[in-house]
Amino acid sequence: MSGIKLTGVSKSFGVVKVINDVDIEIEQGEFAVFVGPSGCGKSTLLRMIAGLEDTTGGEIRIDAEDVTRREASKRGVAMVFQSYALYPHLSVFDNMAFSLSIARRPKAEIEKKVRAAAEVLRLSDYLNHKPSQLSGGQRQRVAIGRAIVREPRVFLFDEPLSNLDAELRVKMRMEIARLHRQIGATMVYVTHDQVEAMTLADKIVVLKGGVVQQIGAPLALYRDPDNMFVAGFIGSPAMNFLKARVVPGSGDGLTVELDDAPGVPFAIRAKAGLAAGEEIFVGARPEHIALGEREGGIPLRATAEFIEELGGTGYLHALTASGEEITLECRGQERPQPKQPIRLTLSSGDVFAFDRQGARLR
Repeated sequence: MSGIKLTGVSKSFGVVKVINDVDIEIEQGEFAVFVGPSGCGKSTLLRMIAGLEDTTGGEIRIDAEDVTRREASKRGVAMVFQSYALYPHLSVFDNMAFSLSIARRPKAEIEKKVRAAAEVLRLSDYLNHKPSQLSGGQRQRVAIGRAIVREPRVFLFDEPLSNLDAELRVKMRMEIARLHRQIGATMVYVTHDQVEAMTLADKIVVLKGGVVQQIGAPLALYRDPDNMFVAGFIGSPAMNFLKARVVPGSGDGLTVELDDAPGVPFAIRAKAGLAAGEEIFVGARPEHIALGEREGGIPLRATAEFIEELGGTGYLHALTASGEEITLECRGQERPQPKQPIRLTLSSGDVFAFDRQGARLR
């Protein structure tokens, strides 16, 4: 197993810089996920680790070896792509064995490695099948098996589940998580789906515009985001952001009022130093907003818009009096009708504060 260390890594296409001085350290055996919106640079960064893209600046190390200028085939990595890229005329066995056959490895070694990988991936009964006889999930497992038999130092996954339907994506996430636990290899996985990131990762790297926004464990990012982008991107549904302003108060924290709840000041655990009247944003997760009035919270008036009904849980989308969109979690309670006026309560002890530029106020 091998760790990965990126130091000051950058990538430019002409005068356009798409990766900006990235520093990331991935420990041996860790499952790291690069996540962010389309165009944020996550796939480019993965391809740089693989050696499929040149590195403009900085250093890439795998297992403490500088591989920045090393050819892709000599880095000891295996990459699984969005496309299965299987040979349709070859059996599952021959697809998995292809790289070993090209390298002229002994037949006994090929047989041993392919059958061992097939057992791990639960493909032993399909080794004589052609790709056309397999489901999408089975084809993806064959592609992963083709990587496993090479015994790479690092596995790289570039949005491998994006071609699968929703139900199969969930199953394959479980398969990949199980595989990681079983073989304990270092894995780097690229996705735009934050649910995949939250469910698979030991460590998440959030990217925006080629810049690392925050690195941390999934729940650490969820509970302690550094800025509004991370707070809004990690978590489904996304965090709500409400306009507020600082008001005079006592104590070490900030005293603020929501624009939608004037005259109801409350304290936030954040550094002081902002002048009264300064505008900020208050962030609240859907589970920290309750339907109805509750003691000790911040009252809000809103109008119900629609509900995403998921059975035991529903997500109510509403508009506040000032027209701000807000989403809250509803569990085991009566659902309001569209266009119905409603009262909400925000839990003041669970909110976050951000300045006008989106940086977290701590």
